[in-house]
Amino acid sequence: MSLSSHLQELKKKHQSLSEAVEAAHKSPGMDDLKIADLKKKKLRLKEEITRLSPQTMH
Repeated sequence: MSLSSHLQELKKKHQSLSEAVEAAHKSPGMDDLKIADLKKKKLRLKEEITRLSPQTMH
């Protein structure tokens, strides 16, 4: 898998987690710990995307 395709896959996962977090906020019965876990996963993906992005490799 090339770097660009790996980055695209990470971005898709990040977007999916963004949608899951948004849906969880709208759901009245959603557990706060579950939402926090989703946000942590989203942040880890964002950090990896930033680390692997060519713009940050100087």
